[in-house]
Amino acid sequence: MEKKPYYITTAIAYTSGKPHIGNTYEIVLADSIARFKRQQGYDVRFQTGTDEHGQKIELKAEEAGITPQEFVDGVSKEIKRIWNLMNTSYDRFIRTTDKDHEKQVQKIFKKLYDKGDIYKGYYEGMYCTPCESFFTPSQLVDGKCPDCGRETQPAKEEAYFFKMSKYADKLIKHIETHPEFIQPESRKNEMMNNFLKAGLQDLCVSRTSFQWGIPVDFDNRHVIYVWIDALANYITGLGYQCEGNSDALFEKYWPADLHLIGKDILRFHTIYWPIMLMALDLPLPKQIFGHPWLLQGDGKMSKSKGNVIYADDMVELFGVDAVRFFVLHEMPFENDGIITWELLVERLNSELANTLGNLVNRTISMSNKYFEGIVSDKGAEEEIDKDLKAVVTQTAAKVNEKMDKLRVADAITEIFNLFKRCNKYIDETMPWVLAKNEEDRPRLATVLYNLTESIVIGACLLEPFMPDTSKNILRQLNAEKREFEELNKFGKYADGTKVTDTPEILFARLDMKETLAKVEEIQKKQTEEAEVKYPEVTPKEEISIDDFDKVQIRVGEILQCEPVKKSKKLLVSQIRIGEEVRQIVSGIAQYYKPDEMVGKKVAVITNLKPVKLCGVESQGMILAAGDEQGNLSVLTVDRDIIAGSEIC
Repeated sequence: MEKKPYYITTAIAYTSGKPHIGNTYEIVLADSIARFKRQQGYDVRFQTGTDEHGQKIELKAEEAGITPQEFVDGVSKEIKRIWNLMNTSYDRFIRTTDKDHEKQVQKIFKKLYDKGDIYKGYYEGMYCTPCESFFTPSQLVDGKCPDCGRETQPAKEEAYFFKMSKYADKLIKHIETHPEFIQPESRKNEMMNNFLKAGLQDLCVSRTSFQWGIPVDFDNRHVIYVWIDALANYITGLGYQCEGNSDALFEKYWPADLHLIGKDILRFHTIYWPIMLMALDLPLPKQIFGHPWLLQGDGKMSKSKGNVIYADDMVELFGVDAVRFFVLHEMPFENDGIITWELLVERLNSELANTLGNLVNRTISMSNKYFEGIVSDKGAEEEIDKDLKAVVTQTAAKVNEKMDKLRVADAITEIFNLFKRCNKYIDETMPWVLAKNEEDRPRLATVLYNLTESIVIGACLLEPFMPDTSKNILRQLNAEKREFEELNKFGKYADGTKVTDTPEILFARLDMKETLAKVEEIQKKQTEEAEVKYPEVTPKEEISIDDFDKVQIRVGEILQCEPVKKSKKLLVSQIRIGEEVRQIVSGIAQYYKPDEMVGKKVAVITNLKPVKLCGVESQGMILAAGDEQGNLSVLTVDRDIIAGSEIC
């Protein structure tokens, strides 16, 4: 019988830097769902990747002294390394710099333009560079970005716009008739009340103030704005062809069964993306789940505080499956989860080392001690066995119910309830007492068989969440992985099977004090890396106030700025200084684009003798500061001082 397709995606990670554990949580969550669906017999397609365009990337690359492509290549490689470290089973890692993606994004933009859904206009508003989003003054919160809380800057530029309002009523109807479309329910209410029913504004979908993006192929002054570019990955990664004849993957897997995203980008995925799909005449994804955040226990993660938690640091201390267990089990369905190093140690010791690890170790050890490792069911059943078997055989259905609702933490709890019931069964049956009497050996054998069979079922259920641990347990018990539909049946462990001679420790207990000492070393390293390295400047000889008074520094307003034709380093500016306009040449071309300089009020030395640079006369000097990392900033005034005012 042909398997039913299931397509799951994560949001693609922004290539601004190394992902911390809060970012990594999403890929582990998606992987657990993908593995569970495969276990149920679905033909799963699991896609993740990186979002690599935008102004922030361009600026970071400039700061690093490398090209944007070199910058995103490095960060994307690091993100992929972390995803692989966490044993995630994605089928494609898409990058928005992939040529097949870029080509289709251009075609999508052109199709929407030709259809009349995209038009050219003019944008003026407040812009947040980190979020790459425009806002009206009324949308700001205390004058700052409503999404990230950072400062915004006034921005004005020609842009293309998408007619959002054209499809708003259609989207509202879809959401109302498909209650499962946005989950959890609270997220749906937020999108409907705060955005859709409040009235949608047309969306800015191109930029001209930076170059690092996919060009609009019929208007190369513009690059396609991040949200059309990034969101389209969900279909371009399947081989969607805008002009028709899409790949078989697209025909098979679209529409997506689940877009798994962080709650902070819910608006883009539940409003902008569905409207784009409607405009392209494509079916909408079946469900969009906005998961909560994983927060650091002592506040917002910051390198300067030394409290950022990275997946690879956690893995070094605890192992991959322990980290997977923690981030999946500690995250509530709707509310933000809390992560601390102390809680990690506590959970590893109580749940993984004691509840699970000790159970497997004790069971294997008793089989070896009493029966030379041979596990057999002698049929010596007692009433107490019925309750154990009921708990074990009902767990698969409970896990399935929780996973259908994406309640992953609750599903893991059900599996560990099975293991806890096994530990209780040991206390109830007391195998060490049964071993003292020869006539009780059939009963002892049956008890150990029941324990082994229960552990096998629990280990199979554990596979989507802790895949290596599941394999390790089954290997030690010499058991095969079972199909999901077989996990509600008790007694399939082959009678007479021999377990491993020496049980391996699944999870060693950790000493809290020793572990936190290692954490301090990690945090110390983070702090040192984040510390400012102040430049070493050779002091010049002291001067008197009379010497300083010889230098005249005035405020100049830059009216025009353009490159010097014969130089890659020089810009020539026309600068108003009082009633006169001066021409000044500056070696700042690698730090500023000409249009970035226009309008700035800068500090200018006005009594220098004119000089010629590359054949262009310079009538003064713009003051600037530079550091050893290659950064440079022209000196500007922070208030609206009249051009020509003297700096003293």
